[in-house]
Amino acid sequence: MKEETAKTDAKNKSPLNSTEEEAETGEVESTEDNRTKIDFYKFGKISINGKVFTKDLIIFPDGIIFPWIRKTGHLLVADDISEYLDNRIKTLIIGTGYYGFMRIDESLKDFLKQRKIDFVYRKTQEAVTFYNDLENKENIAFGMHLTC
Repeated sequence: MKEETAKTDAKNKSPLNSTEEEAETGEVESTEDNRTKIDFYKFGKISINGKVFTKDLIIFPDGIIFPWIRKTGHLLVADDISEYLDNRIKTLIIGTGYYGFMRIDESLKDFLKQRKIDFVYRKTQEAVTFYNDLENKENIAFGMHLTC
């Protein structure tokens, strides 16, 4: 059975609590003011606003796509993310894994350049730090590979 990926407007959901609880497949949550904060990241595990995720995901201003399933696990191509990027996204951040093993295909770079979307990719821990340091996350999408 194929896992469904969900993306819905999270504005009407209650904020995540501060206790650590594991997210369910396809669950989309964010805080009331859409200020997503990554609590911690370690190999294969990330906590966002107090909720733990153990599969790759994408953070948007209004929620999270979980799990984020790509065609090829360690190669990111335009088709893996293009359907999720609407006109409000101005910057895409990608965490390429704990060791940085996920490669970025030229098709993605070309697609983003065509759409005038800024692109930042780093090992996932470095990308998490970069994301958390941003003051305004309103037009940011952040995709993360959590393992290697």
